[in-house]
Amino acid sequence: MGMGNGVKDKLAKRAAMEVKEHMIVNLGIGIPSLVPNHLSPGFPVIFQSENGIIGIGPAPGKGCEDENLCNAGGFPVSLVKGGSYTDSSIAFAMIRRGKVDLTILGSLQVSEKGDLANWIIPGKKVPGMGGATELASKAEKVIVLMTHLDKKGGSKIVRECTLPLTARACVSMIITDRAVFTIEDGRLILREIFNPYTLQDIEETTEASYFLSPAIKYID
Repeated sequence: MGMGNGVKDKLAKRAAMEVKEHMIVNLGIGIPSLVPNHLSPGFPVIFQSENGIIGIGPAPGKGCEDENLCNAGGFPVSLVKGGSYTDSSIAFAMIRRGKVDLTILGSLQVSEKGDLANWIIPGKKVPGMGGATELASKAEKVIVLMTHLDKKGGSKIVRECTLPLTARACVSMIITDRAVFTIEDGRLILREIFNPYTLQDIEETTEASYFLSPAIKYID
């Protein structure tokens, strides 16, 4: 199921809380690209993109877009002071050498063990997985932002992924429009629930098995 801009911003804002000073962070297309909008101006972090930007800033205001400056998804971005450009080979070399501290990606499914499936939609033609395999395998931490349910109302947090895998056991945190889970030592743990959802709502709409944090938080 889709989500409105307010919900997308809510997820991006929660993900921004996981961005620490001086990290090198790669953002996937869609909701992850909104994360820089929820960091304070001048926050010391470097956002990197597979298409060769090092130092992505917040989305530009309407009318201030640079037609030659976009993220990997093709959407306009700004460049922070000191930012630079590379070709894709250098951008991917950074990823493959393990220089990315955190990647925030969208997904179609995540298993209870942290397997990621985020690149193919059944019945639709897609260009390929892009840099997702490298990012999922090499980034120090992988966070997924996605809707809790698919368009048919089925859980996207599953026991086993039924779609082609991007990478196995790579996801550290899942932030949906209903809840926040972490995956630690192969265990899926429910840690936060977005208001107005309840623990019962999460139980009824999550296929995967999970453990409860001893201190579950309800957040707005």
